[in-house]
Amino acid sequence: MRRTFYARSALSALAILAVVTLRGVAQEQDPAKSGLEVFRMAAAKPASAPSPTFAAALLGGAGDVDEATRYLCAHSGGGDVVVLRASGRDDYNPYFHDLCPSNSVTTLLITSPDGARRAEAIDAVRNAHALFFAGGDQSNYLKDWTEALQQEINAAIARGVPVGGISAGLAVLGEFVFSARLDTITSPEAFANPFDPKLTLDRDFLRVPHLETVITDSHFSARQRLGRTLAFMSRIVHDGWAPRVRAIGIDESTAVLFDSGGVARVVGKNSAFFLELSHAPETCESGKALAVSGIEAYNLRASGDTTFDLKSWKPIGAAKPHLISVRDSQMTETH
Repeated sequence: MRRTFYARSALSALAILAVVTLRGVAQEQDPAKSGLEVFRMAAAKPASAPSPTFAAALLGGAGDVDEATRYLCAHSGGGDVVVLRASGRDDYNPYFHDLCPSNSVTTLLITSPDGARRAEAIDAVRNAHALFFAGGDQSNYLKDWTEALQQEINAAIARGVPVGGISAGLAVLGEFVFSARLDTITSPEAFANPFDPKLTLDRDFLRVPHLETVITDSHFSARQRLGRTLAFMSRIVHDGWAPRVRAIGIDESTAVLFDSGGVARVVGKNSAFFLELSHAPETCESGKALAVSGIEAYNLRASGDTTFDLKSWKPIGAAKPHLISVRDSQMTETH
């Protein structure tokens, strides 16, 4: 009886040791612990992949735009679409797989600087035929994606890899970025104090053709973000980052598409806004309400036939500008 007890005790001890050992191995090999998880899906209809050609698909969020996705894939020439994100899972893999049967899809979930430095992430971007930045929180991209990954992304764009982004992924595509390092900010808050601690701006994260001196914003009409974008623009000029700044604000379920020629069109369900501030704001001081006048704005609906020349910053078509001014935390528009 005692012998049986000892045998069972020994077996139990071995079992416990085995579980502990296996758990230790699992922890060491767990991709989430390394800051990088990779999800791959093969192409539905693989084909030879010629070199990609540059294009950009800017999406406003809260709904993908199939036309924008197909546009991105058409410029990829086939090959691997690499989805970069800092939260979520592999939701975009089946979506790209269905709409772009000639493309394989790789999602890189990068949640730490160590993950961004891993060779698997760098190699995936280096071999990508298209790059797509998912939504989430853009501050994670800016703080966790290391210089090595950033340089690899910019090198890909420079050699003609098409690029797209939605919501937070849209926010990081311009030369100037609302980085949301201290959470988001509303238009009334930005109007009341353009130096509010939550109004955090970064620059030179990515280098996308035709988005030089541009800041982008998403969920534009639904979340009433026109006002805060005007505050972003005012700060950029006031702080001496550029004598002239432009902005693209995109509504939900809407996208702005352009290629190397720089002529943009709006697709989807709603509108995109193209703004320009070419002079210093009248009042842009800490603790004081913003005052700025003469911001030129164009509103292009997806249902219209107007395109927009990003090089001249003028519409090609019937769209007319209007001027926006801000005084005492209120906006006025004149046509």
